[in-house]
Amino acid sequence: MTQVRNAWVAANGVELHVAEAGPDDGPLVILLHGFPEHWRAWREYFAPLAQAGFHVVAPDQRGYGASDKPAGVKSYDLDILAADVIGLADHFGAQRFIVVGHDWGASVGWWLATVAPERVERLVVMNAPHPAVWREAMRDHPQQRRQSGYVRFFSLPWLPEAVLGAGRYKALASAFDQAARPAAFPAEEIGHYRAAWSRPGALTGILYWYRALLRKRFAPSRTLSVTPPVLVIWGEKDPFGIKDLADASLALCADGRALFIEQATHWVQHDEPELCRAAVLDFLHQPVQLPS
Repeated sequence: MTQVRNAWVAANGVELHVAEAGPDDGPLVILLHGFPEHWRAWREYFAPLAQAGFHVVAPDQRGYGASDKPAGVKSYDLDILAADVIGLADHFGAQRFIVVGHDWGASVGWWLATVAPERVERLVVMNAPHPAVWREAMRDHPQQRRQSGYVRFFSLPWLPEAVLGAGRYKALASAFDQAARPAAFPAEEIGHYRAAWSRPGALTGILYWYRALLRKRFAPSRTLSVTPPVLVIWGEKDPFGIKDLADASLALCADGRALFIEQATHWVQHDEPELCRAAVLDFLHQPVQLPS
């Protein structure tokens, strides 16, 4: 049985709780969860990656779980979130590292591969477009604008916290009901998430991510490039993001490929864990395709 170890790491001015597994001298794989999860989003991924020889590290990102929850929207700018991950890699002595991210974790991964490509060896993103593509689509694409209505709601003061916290976090927990696999989120796991959401400052911390995104200025996405190899895994029944955004994000990549899963939802890594794990491991072992 693969042992998962817990630790707290000082990185970029905050203390981050991390779960890790695998050999300390293996290639570093950083698993980045999305909203509204924490490190346990990857509970089914530690063993396969560790057994393949990778050093697996899954943090509670700032604002989440047992990690610090600094006050203020500015503390959740994408540049700061990316610097947290670089701080983790520095702590573990890795000049280059692999990122696997879902939802917001994938957004951070995209941004890392854009602003610090020399640090990112490979990137796997699950159901999240490049953040610059996302922002443009929220403004310009009618369907995505409708599907991103919750982002505008999350930008309001205090009301989102009240709504998300009501009824023992009923609204947050009900988001998992959209998963395609009935056993994707067992009651025990929902209990872990409720405990994380109940920590002081947690609801505001996880909402700061959205509030900071709406304040950030991006260059036009067409001017951006992503040079590390990228694998996009996308559940096509995502109610929050349209497939066009995956295609637009892949267009930024020098070496990009995609796995579209027709019956999977936004929770693709939970809907199809075996398929996703196999795709990730295959991608991590493939040779790099150099531009012609």
